[in-house]
Amino acid sequence: MTNKIMVYHNSRCSKSRCALEFLQEKNLDFEVIEYLKDVPTKSQLKAIIAQLGINPQELIRKSEEEFKTHFKGKNLSNDEWIDVLLKFPKLIERPIVVKDGKAVIARPTERINELL
Repeated sequence: MTNKIMVYHNSRCSKSRCALEFLQEKNLDFEVIEYLKDVPTKSQLKAIIAQLGINPQELIRKSEEEFKTHFKGKNLSNDEWIDVLLKFPKLIERPIVVKDGKAVIARPTERINELL
C-alpha cells in the first residue's frame, strides 16, 4: 500500500479544485487523476467503491442530464451501475480522495481529514 494520496479530479468542478487546494495548503504529496480523460478500469472502479464503503449507485451524480435521461428510476445491479459509470464517467461523484486503502468523496472538502 502506498502513502501517496490519489485525487480523482474534474478540473471543471469547483469542489474538486477545492480538494486540490486543501491538499496543497497542507503541503501533502498527491497525484491527480483526471478521470474524465483517464477513465478507471472496471477493477479500479470496483476497488474505489470498496474503499469508499458504498454501493455503486451511491457514487452517481443524479443531477446530471445523462442520469436523468437514461437511468433515473432504473433498477440495475451493482455490476450494471459500474458499467454505467465506466461508459458515462461524468456521472462519477467527485472529488474522490484515496489514501492507504481508504477513500472519501470530498464533499465537503474537510472530509479529506478523515484520511489524514
